[in-house]
Amino acid sequence: MATVPEPLIWEIVKKNNCFLVKQFGNSNAKVQFTKEPNNLYNVHSYKHSGLANKKTVTIQPSGVKDAAVVLSTTKTKKQNAPAKLYHKSVMRKEFRKMAKAVKNQVLARETTSLHSFLSLLCLAMLEALNALL
Repeated sequence: MATVPEPLIWEIVKKNNCFLVKQFGNSNAKVQFTKEPNNLYNVHSYKHSGLANKKTVTIQPSGVKDAAVVLSTTKTKKQNAPAKLYHKSVMRKEFRKMAKAVKNQVLARETTSLHSFLSLLCLAMLEALNALL
């Protein structure tokens, strides 16, 4: 089965999906928000979409009581197998070591065209990590 291109997925889910937070009352609202998974900024745009992009990264607290976080990245080769789509790694180290691991995970996925975006994504991941700990 052929995979669907990312811009086509974005055009399908752009105006209506279950994660979209619509602001009523202000008819000229410029910014729309979303609650979709793998969207670090919660901004409804193609650039930050966790649904339309194949390469996504997210960080969440683990269910354990200690200060552990789960870093999950998507595997681009497993787009047709949802059960195997995410690579999850649990981190239980101190903050500096976790920050270095997060930076290595995010920037290891880069290509030359994505360098500036992934560096911003890395900063967002570090902010999320700081908020969790």
